[in-house]
Amino acid sequence: MAQLVRDVMTRNPVTLSADTPVRQAAQAMREKDIGNVLVRDGDRLAGIVTDRDLVVRALADKDDPASCTLGEVCSGELVTASPEEPADAAVQRMRQHAVRRIAVVDHDQPVGVVSVGDAAIERDPSSALGDISAARGNA
Repeated sequence: MAQLVRDVMTRNPVTLSADTPVRQAAQAMREKDIGNVLVRDGDRLAGIVTDRDLVVRALADKDDPASCTLGEVCSGELVTASPEEPADAAVQRMRQHAVRRIAVVDHDQPVGVVSVGDAAIERDPSSALGDISAARGNA
């Protein structure tokens, strides 16, 4: 039987409002030892912000990162998957859109995130990417 997205995703993603300051997102990432947060605009899932986005789009681009919000730096073209679809389909979608993470959405609600690392851990745990992804963070 094909492995499903729900079998490889990281559950209970952190979601923050689009008007949240980027610093608060960075603090949440540090506290949860994660590399991304999902961004909401009201009830709508509006995007994703990664630790790299914070550096490239907030620190490097903004004159005053302290006044910058997630809505200003999030990736607006959000790629999603369903928890019940085959993991292969989600991985193919990541490849097609050249993204490393996609939000997992069930009935318009975020329920997880799938990363390239998650897929490597489940599919090829002895690969270099699987080893690196399974290792504890160095923060």
